[in-house]
Amino acid sequence: MALPAYACERILSLAMVQTILAFYTRCFALWVVLGGVLAYLWPEPLASLKQRSVQAIFALTMFGIGAVLHAEDFRRIIQRPIIVLIGTITQYSLMPLTAFAIATAFNLNPQIAVGLILTASAPGAMSSSVVSYIAKADLAYSVSLTTVSTLLAPVATPGLTYLLARSRLEVPVLNMFIEVVLLVIVPLLVGFAVRHFFARKMEKISAVFPAISVTFIVLICSRTIAANRDKLLSTTVMLLAIGVLMNVIGLFGGYLIAWISRMDVAQRRSLAIEGGMQNAGLGAVLASEHFSDEAALPAAIFVFICIITASLLAAYWQRHQPQSAVPVENYTTY
Repeated sequence: MALPAYACERILSLAMVQTILAFYTRCFALWVVLGGVLAYLWPEPLASLKQRSVQAIFALTMFGIGAVLHAEDFRRIIQRPIIVLIGTITQYSLMPLTAFAIATAFNLNPQIAVGLILTASAPGAMSSSVVSYIAKADLAYSVSLTTVSTLLAPVATPGLTYLLARSRLEVPVLNMFIEVVLLVIVPLLVGFAVRHFFARKMEKISAVFPAISVTFIVLICSRTIAANRDKLLSTTVMLLAIGVLMNVIGLFGGYLIAWISRMDVAQRRSLAIEGGMQNAGLGAVLASEHFSDEAALPAAIFVFICIITASLLAAYWQRHQPQSAVPVENYTTY
């Protein structure tokens, strides 16, 4: 029995909207660059955005991410605990230690140094799953690593920042712990619960949440650029060089550790991407709240760098399909 004409039109319209949203999400790098340029040229609207508003925006971002997680994402963590453990240790050691070494070697001023270490101590970037999807990496592994590092963030991010940056500035560990729980864990779990209990309804609009999260992350980082516009000319070249160095070490270090651990090619790609991409949006929010807008600058600049380099790497890997790649259509794409 043929579907009525109006039903066909509705299905086609829904499919078109989902295609547009998926395209918008995949072009994350473009929106980051455009947002930063616009924030630099017209800083007033974003610079006037209050910190509480930024925190609310970030919490909504994490709600959106939680709303596209599946129970299967958590089951996969239990199914292969060794490689998830290796990846998580890599995420919370490689980049923080690299940031500490760079801050010490370049004798960075305390605000910038703490901001760099805080950014490196943030959990994996949620956008890394999108990049892993494009790179034909092991998407399930990427989602598992991001999920675990995010759940550990209330302890790991403030704790590492305290251990590595306390000699430069006072680090309010307890306040940061509480804020990460409120901004990350609570909205993430609420989003997951909504998805679980209203699965059928949520499935119809699931493509909206990654797009919303992309928009909010771009907004948060653009706001940091706008707030630091006057400082950018004197610090950008140095911070860009440092950010590129840290990002390259994260990408190649992650791949090398996966190779030494005898992971397959798809898993090496995932760990490389996870190693080089941090949740800099969280870093920017925490740095602005507990230190200064200047301390948030490394996070905003690192977003530009890690998204662009990871996207270029993903584009190259996309043309070289690993034999061990897991079919990506079986997994969430964010």
